[in-house]
Amino acid sequence: MDDARAGGAGRGGAGAALPPAAGDAAAAAAALIAAGEQCSRRVRFGREEIAAFARLTGDTNPLHQDDAVAQRARFGEIVASGQQTAAAMMGLVSAHFSTPLAGCARQVIGLNFNFAFKHPVFADQELLLHWRVSSVEWSARLGGAIGHLDGTAGVRGSAPSVIGRGTVLVQRRR
Repeated sequence: MDDARAGGAGRGGAGAALPPAAGDAAAAAAALIAAGEQCSRRVRFGREEIAAFARLTGDTNPLHQDDAVAQRARFGEIVASGQQTAAAMMGLVSAHFSTPLAGCARQVIGLNFNFAFKHPVFADQELLLHWRVSSVEWSARLGGAIGHLDGTAGVRGSAPSVIGRGTVLVQRRR
């Protein structure tokens, strides 16, 4: 591939999308990710999953592993670490935006994620993870569409436990 199509030497890489022709940036972005696009998943973290995740990530906080300590603490029971809920939310984004859209194979790279932890996530609660694309723009430099996402994780009928914001790069997969 010549440098003009690849976006210049040293940019893009093997998985980069081809840049759109002049005036086609909005159409190219819309083929990959669309404002208003949504994805959701229900999850439940059991006590053993919470303890295993905490051990795997080096989180030694006993609130994630020790029933006796957790019962005496502020929330009165085992709680999932914030990073466990955030990881599940980012996993949902990765799975959703790496599946084909209208026959267009796509790949995703997370550029930025921020999370606010508003309420505890208790063991065995069913959570609804949800993301919505708030805006999209084409990046010729990155060879794909930049999507800005707003997300939540929470128990049905309650205020969100976690609020997330993310920025992803979605490219056409070759």
